[in-house]
Amino acid sequence: MKAGANAFRPAIGAVTLCLITTAYILLVTNRTFWTKAFGYFEADHLSFALFLTGIAVASMAFITAFSAKYITKPFLIFFILVSSAASWFTDQFGVIVDREMIRNAAVSTGAEAGHLITTRFAIHLLLTGILPSLLILWVRIQHRPLLQKLAHNTAVVVGCLAVFAAVGLGNYRTFAGVGRAHNDILDTLNPFAPITSAVKFAISLQRDARVVAQPLGTDAHRVGSINPAKPRVTILVVGETARAEDFSLGGYKRETNPELKKQNVVYFQNTSSCGTATAVSLPCLFSVYTRNTYTHRKGLETQNLLDVLANAKVTSTWLDNDTGSYHVTDRVSYTYLPPSADPRFCKDGECLDDILLDKVDAWLDKVNGDSVLVLHQLGSHGPAYFARYPEEFRRFKPDCRANDFGSCSPEEIRNAYDNTILYTDHLVASVIEKVKRRSENLTGAVVYLSDHGESLGENGIYLHGTPYFIAPSQQTHVPFLAWLSDDLQKTAGFDTVCLANRAGETYSHDNFFHSILGLIDVSTKVYDPKLDVFAGCRRQPANVASLTTN
Repeated sequence: MKAGANAFRPAIGAVTLCLITTAYILLVTNRTFWTKAFGYFEADHLSFALFLTGIAVASMAFITAFSAKYITKPFLIFFILVSSAASWFTDQFGVIVDREMIRNAAVSTGAEAGHLITTRFAIHLLLTGILPSLLILWVRIQHRPLLQKLAHNTAVVVGCLAVFAAVGLGNYRTFAGVGRAHNDILDTLNPFAPITSAVKFAISLQRDARVVAQPLGTDAHRVGSINPAKPRVTILVVGETARAEDFSLGGYKRETNPELKKQNVVYFQNTSSCGTATAVSLPCLFSVYTRNTYTHRKGLETQNLLDVLANAKVTSTWLDNDTGSYHVTDRVSYTYLPPSADPRFCKDGECLDDILLDKVDAWLDKVNGDSVLVLHQLGSHGPAYFARYPEEFRRFKPDCRANDFGSCSPEEIRNAYDNTILYTDHLVASVIEKVKRRSENLTGAVVYLSDHGESLGENGIYLHGTPYFIAPSQQTHVPFLAWLSDDLQKTAGFDTVCLANRAGETYSHDNFFHSILGLIDVSTKVYDPKLDVFAGCRRQPANVASLTTN
């Protein structure tokens, strides 16, 4: 019976199957890679042909290394499935599956990940991943005797590597020049780039598990006018995926900030982010490090802004409607709101940002002493922009009502995204109004800053997470604004006219840590007035000491 069944299963050599699999992966699941590479080599078609040859033989050598009895099929199927899944995101959204993208995906909620699993993705995975894998399962592999197989595979691998070396050395000057000019050239090569990134992430995850954050700003203390009867309250709204390009406060042609423009806010229109994904930008934003010095490891090893505030006896509370705080809140009060499944705001594991607003009044009513409240938005997170705002904020129509951008026009995608910005405008303006209504009992400030931006199809790129060195401005140019109550301006000497005049200068996430310390009048050695956006616009009252401790 077994022999009869095998008669319908074609037999194939292990190395031959590796060759076919290599060709399939390179030709079918690497459209983005080859398109970019062809563009990088411009009119030098000979160099491109040699580059193609080098990639092909190197890939063959790598895959053939897994040609051994009992493991050939599992590894070939693994390579095909990884290539299939990764190619969907690179081809459809221009996403590069690097270590930080994997880190971001690892902490995504089920609901967030679910928006990416569309019908078209399932069909793509079926056609380019599952069906070829079934063919590999179906065929019979003919393995040589052990010693012959070892010799044969070694000859194939060494031969491929020899061709790779000859091609590389023979055209080294051209390849080196292209590599220096476009050091992202291999970042979309499937499945090798995603697998390498996953291994790097796993190693870093294991290494980081033993990290203990070191104290920061232990000398911090409040200075200036401290009135126990009228606490100073600062609300930090941390936006998600809002790009400055779509804020009418910064000159966008559509009116996406109708409520905020009625508030006396200062909008810092030239602000850049620390990263292009929340897993990088959020901890970097609250860290003492600048973008050029920040690393994920440093962020874990060092306490952050909220810890320094705690040292100064300023109470911090974090309400989260996004995907978490990425260890920023490890030592302060933290509430993750989506599990509440409040039917007024929540559906399918996600909640509208109104759930944050719903908590603000109760928090303000319980304030006892100088306090900071962080509201972490779900904001404009894609691709399901339509799920980020309620019906009354569907101002720009027709708006894309699907997770799959392929079923929507560019105009519909932009309309849906702009509706999310309109809703964020409402959220921040509402927070300001809530603080205003308590002006007799509180001295308040509201600061809004997005973690990163978003691509909406410019240059064929969607969503975010592109490596920073090649990221488009839409992913790094973020909205940043501040509102200071009249009482705070008067008692602490803040000059909003001066701030407005300087709002066009260049700022970044680097300024956040020091600006918040300055805004709250926290003195510590780690405070740098040169990075405080408010420092140059204060008429220092006589009773306010210098923030910098000598």
